[in-house]
Amino acid sequence: MKIATYNVNGINARLPVLLDWLKRSAPDVACLQELKAPQEKFPEKESPGTTG
Repeated sequence: MKIATYNVNGINARLPVLLDWLKRSAPDVACLQELKAPQEKFPEKESPGTTG
């Protein structure tokens, strides 16, 4: 099992970089820090593997 952590520091500003990193690293579990986005502005549709 591959577990990875990424300090996003603002998901809306860095979404393309985050998605590229997720594609390249292909972790089983990704722990994201410092998303800095309220729930209503979280880019849920663009996020792979989102549940909820």
